[in-house]
Amino acid sequence: MKSFLMKLASVVGLLFAVVALNFLLIQFAPGDPVEVIVGEMGGASDELIAQLRADYGLDKPVIVQLGIYLGKIVTGDFGYSIYYSQPVLTLILQRLPATILLMISSVSVAVVIGTVLGIFSAKRPKGLLSHFVTIFSLAGYSAPVFWTGLMLLILFSSIIPMFPVSGMVSVRGVDGPVEYVLDVLHHLVLPTVTLASIYIALYSRLARASMLDVLGADYIRTARAKGLSERQVTYGHALRNGLIPVVTMLGLQMGQLLAGAVLVETVFNWPGLGRLAFESILRRDYPTLLGILFFSAVIVVVANLLTDLAYARIDPRIGSRKKKAPSPQKAAQ
Repeated sequence: MKSFLMKLASVVGLLFAVVALNFLLIQFAPGDPVEVIVGEMGGASDELIAQLRADYGLDKPVIVQLGIYLGKIVTGDFGYSIYYSQPVLTLILQRLPATILLMISSVSVAVVIGTVLGIFSAKRPKGLLSHFVTIFSLAGYSAPVFWTGLMLLILFSSIIPMFPVSGMVSVRGVDGPVEYVLDVLHHLVLPTVTLASIYIALYSRLARASMLDVLGADYIRTARAKGLSERQVTYGHALRNGLIPVVTMLGLQMGQLLAGAVLVETVFNWPGLGRLAFESILRRDYPTLLGILFFSAVIVVVANLLTDLAYARIDPRIGSRKKKAPSPQKAAQ
């Protein structure tokens, strides 16, 4: 219980530090949201500009603004969107499910396909599949996400019009819940393939290297000497240890996955947090951008906590190592 409370306190402190840093960086960035509003209005008097600054709290010193914002965050108040004219929390909760759906589908596809390719190439390290995984990983990891998205968009919009290339649902609408789910999945294919492409290459290469190392271990040779089949050796003994580096990389890559989601959602007009962040940057909608950054930090923190739980699930020895070790006096006895 004590360790859990300490971890919870560190998570809360980390989130507050992230919020403060993001707030200060945005405040010192070039651009003024009031000027954007005035520009869209076609101009305004000095009195109206001063009133807008006072309404959004921009007339106060930066430190005072930061203190007020942190106090509101504690109560769940993320402010009011300058451009969309609605509460930031409401706006983010409307877009969050689309981003989570895209991330989960991309990660699932990348981990499954990448791990399978890595396992089969490790079983025959000098075979054609192993060489294919090496070439594919180099090509996939070096290709920018937005370039892959644009190529898929061109391919499936004009050459092979098989998948929708924009939005999350059809403009014409759907009749029932089953049709709605199928329509969303149809629109999800290209964004998922685009975002997962770079991680399929990464996980396949990582799983291949990890499985090659594990398959050469002493306990694997012992398992083979006992007469176990190659299937039992690979999936019953080697796979668990081989998955640990993949799970580690999955937790570390969550921040980059969110950054990639911004590009993918922009290319395919996917109505998620990434698209909203892009629009907020262009429109200097700082309250919305700060709320998006906060929720992004929460997603990364939660992903790392889930990674710790996955460690203990894959290898129970990792969870047992976290237990309190005996004192040197007891160990000596």
